[in-house]
Amino acid sequence: MPFLGYGRYLRNTYGETVYRVAVDAGLSCPNRGPDRSRRGCTYCDEYGSRAPYQERARRRAGEAGDAEQRRRESIRLQVEGGLAFLRSRYHARIFLLYFQAFSGTYAPLETLRRTYDFALTLAPFRELVVSTRPDCIDPEKADLLASYRSDRREVWVELGLQSAFDETLERINRGHTFDDFAAALRLLRDRKVKLAVHLIFGLPDEGMQAVLETTRRVAALRPEGIKIHNLHIPRGTAMLEEYGLGEITVPSSRRHLEYVIRALELLPPDTVIMRVTCDTPKERLVLPRRFWDKGRFYRELRGEMRRRGTHQGRLWDPDP
Repeated sequence: MPFLGYGRYLRNTYGETVYRVAVDAGLSCPNRGPDRSRRGCTYCDEYGSRAPYQERARRRAGEAGDAEQRRRESIRLQVEGGLAFLRSRYHARIFLLYFQAFSGTYAPLETLRRTYDFALTLAPFRELVVSTRPDCIDPEKADLLASYRSDRREVWVELGLQSAFDETLERINRGHTFDDFAAALRLLRDRKVKLAVHLIFGLPDEGMQAVLETTRRVAALRPEGIKIHNLHIPRGTAMLEEYGLGEITVPSSRRHLEYVIRALELLPPDTVIMRVTCDTPKERLVLPRRFWDKGRFYRELRGEMRRRGTHQGRLWDPDP
């Protein structure tokens, strides 16, 4: 394999295939406000990366009781449904708990503690994985996340960055800077929480040089994992309006393939490549219209890297 894929990493770590159980805990993000009503980042739609089954579970939880009771019932339904499906379909035995939607640390500390505590009682999860933003991490939240580490459980935080260029972050309405990201990463790393960084390749006004510079700056921080997303535009986003005005373009499959290969060459060889494309449901996705599906993209990526005789880390500089 020319790069360290996530599936291989998990099998090497746990001795068999491992599955994530993704949860929407009903949290929001600073851009969207407590009720998710405001527009957030220009590429983000109303679903905030959550899966359709998560929304169905939240509706089934109903309106009875207070917010805490509804959150617990929604999480219970999501976890039980996810476990049942994975056990039936894949005969899965090892599971990771993944707080996926929006920002998984955007709440008061005690709300987060109760949320994580409850969800972790629902199965013997081997990892707690929380996806969030740099401006939703502070020392107290970093301490809380680290407190869930044990001999039987690892803790990961997936930290959204998207670009290392502050002007791009401002244009896409991220609401934080690269320095904010680096500070959050240090808080978590000091507490031995594992880090995965989210990047989007092909953002407005960013071509190959910007992609490579972002990758170099992230590589210098030695994250344990990375998620690469091709620029994609869902319905109902501000970025779709920009596209309609002719202000941006969306990379093709071939262009994104080149971005990914060049980036992988710069990343440390032990950084886990957790994804290299998006998989937004077709009913929500507007652009790109003819992008390769995930299976084909991975086949093309492996094949092209082998043809070039290249591999992850080939150009990595351990002492930049």
